[in-house]
Amino acid sequence: MYKFKLNVIFKKATSLFFLFLLACNTSQPTPETIQEEDAFIRAADMSFVPLILSENYQYLNANNQVENPLLTLQKAGCNTIRIRLWVNPVDATSSLGEVKMLAQQVRNLKMKVWLCIHYSDTWADPGSQTTPSAWANFSFLDLKQAVSIYTTTAISEIKPEIVQIGNEINSGFMWPNGHLYNQESQCLQLLAAASAAVRAQSPSTKIMLHYAGIGADANLFFNKLKTIDYDYIGLSFYPIWHGKNLGEVTSTINTLGQNYAKKVIIAETSYPFTLGFNDFTNNVLGLDSQIMSAYPATNDGQFSYLKNIKTAIKTSSHGIGFCYWGAEWVAFRGSTSSNGSSWENQALWDFNKKALPAMGIFSR
Repeated sequence: MYKFKLNVIFKKATSLFFLFLLACNTSQPTPETIQEEDAFIRAADMSFVPLILSENYQYLNANNQVENPLLTLQKAGCNTIRIRLWVNPVDATSSLGEVKMLAQQVRNLKMKVWLCIHYSDTWADPGSQTTPSAWANFSFLDLKQAVSIYTTTAISEIKPEIVQIGNEINSGFMWPNGHLYNQESQCLQLLAAASAAVRAQSPSTKIMLHYAGIGADANLFFNKLKTIDYDYIGLSFYPIWHGKNLGEVTSTINTLGQNYAKKVIIAETSYPFTLGFNDFTNNVLGLDSQIMSAYPATNDGQFSYLKNIKTAIKTSSHGIGFCYWGAEWVAFRGSTSSNGSSWENQALWDFNKKALPAMGIFSR
């Protein structure tokens, strides 16, 4: 999605891994194993969980019981967890070490790991694709080698079932060298280097290319990338930015799937359960005009939107799943915080910390 930049970067020296391990390893019922034949991807991005749990926030399940949020999702039917990876973040948030630990917690719950490599030290999205600071002055050949080495390391350490080569790379990544429109050949070479590194390290890992949006522009984008070796097409769809027609979601999946012989995933979507707020961090969404009139910003509206987008994917010819973005990003620093969450009204836990009915979307 069009990642709003946090006005205040989380400035923790570490993510307090020890506290996170305690939170995730407390005694819990043994979860059922996700069956291999369960091919439809029902995912949630939970990248901020280590940070949030390190600050002593307690998520509740639908019965108002304190519960590991990963376990709550797994019980609801979620079978895949998406995790963001930054190269050299200002603190441990989304660092390789933190992501590796979170991935292990996901595997302990028998869910799959979907790794989203931003190839940046911070948020990467259609409006910002900043080269990691350590690579900023590299020649193009050195940058390509760095991408190959880093990708190899990430895959060997995390061992994901799915990996994204970049996040919402509408105009490429690692600007200016990897800009799709100003340096198309170089962008394709960088993507090819990352793809080759994944294939060499883990042939079974599925590779995704990710575009924010639907419609004809998405088709033009994937046509430019047709020489790249990859498996899945990933799309972001948010009504606030990408339109309010779920029929176009289905038609875009059909067109892209047929044109490029790929499975298609709605790699990011979300919806509000309220237009209110729970801290003093400015929210991305808070107006009726930003959402779909058929789905009010209520518990039922959030659930209905997700149910229908799931139907739009399942009734398509090439849709293979979805991911809910910002599921975990609650107002974890309290109601007076100005550097908490700009997404708490779109999380999957309400302002009382309780799991929302929208989790029913993860059921088969």
